[in-house]
Amino acid sequence: MKIFLKNNITYIKLFLVALFFGGTFIAGRIMAANLPPFTSAFLRFLLASFFLILFVFKKYGKFPRINFPQFLLIIALGLTGVAGYNFLFFSGLKFITASRASIIISLNPSLITILSALILKEKFTKFKFIGIILSLIGALIVISQGNLQVILQGNIGWGELFILGCVVCWSSFTVLGKIIMKDLKPIIAITYACLAGTLILILPTYQEGVLQNFMQYSIEVWLSVFALGFLGTALAFTWFYEGIDKIGPSRAGIFINFVPIFATLMAVLILHEKLSPSLVIGAIFVVSGVYLTNYQVKNIKIEKAKEINVGA
Repeated sequence: MKIFLKNNITYIKLFLVALFFGGTFIAGRIMAANLPPFTSAFLRFLLASFFLILFVFKKYGKFPRINFPQFLLIIALGLTGVAGYNFLFFSGLKFITASRASIIISLNPSLITILSALILKEKFTKFKFIGIILSLIGALIVISQGNLQVILQGNIGWGELFILGCVVCWSSFTVLGKIIMKDLKPIIAITYACLAGTLILILPTYQEGVLQNFMQYSIEVWLSVFALGFLGTALAFTWFYEGIDKIGPSRAGIFINFVPIFATLMAVLILHEKLSPSLVIGAIFVVSGVYLTNYQVKNIKIEKAKEINVGA
């Protein structure tokens, strides 16, 4: 057993990473029902920042100094991937189920690929093109709940719009992250972004006026904060980039395909959400699309984590 664990610990960790990322939708749904969005986001990243700082100091001993252009990029990362994404994430989860949100957010790799091709001039392969089409079809099925007439008539709900906004924010965050990760290690860049986002969230959180009542929060809410801040952010990103270092981005990225599957299963088991035919069909299209979008042709050598499309 010990030999098995030693030889497969990286894969076990990556499996858990996908589980933790999937769990963020469950915890997010619980928090969205109990707290306003900025407060939820602030609590998540206050905890995440604390643990990420500990991880960075343990591994590297210190934070590298950054120049002014890097500082501006970090602020942009905090605005898009932390403050913006999480405001929309928790706002959206007030209106739609965790399972539907997880499938819609799986559009991330598609938009990231498009933006990377347009802005960073990255190669746009036929596999990525097919993956984008499949993901888009799947997302449309989920958003419309199987009735595409809803989209044609423009009758998309606020929940779906908020979650689509998440896709835009995370894709922007990832493309900006690719730029700064040329100079900073991924986990250090993520930590800086979390710190920046947490600081940005202080004022809107204060204006919501419920943070001071933290002693009255239920155990369910605090467990959700832990699941989001520690498991789904600090630990998940640390293990994910650790996995990339050990087995490469292509193999590590495969585990991201399981995120919407785990999120949907947990939503059914924990939140008792219904598994509709449109959700299942849409999920199949989206997961297939995510796989193809992240697919790397064997004769192309990918060396850096920036090539992997992650979203949580």
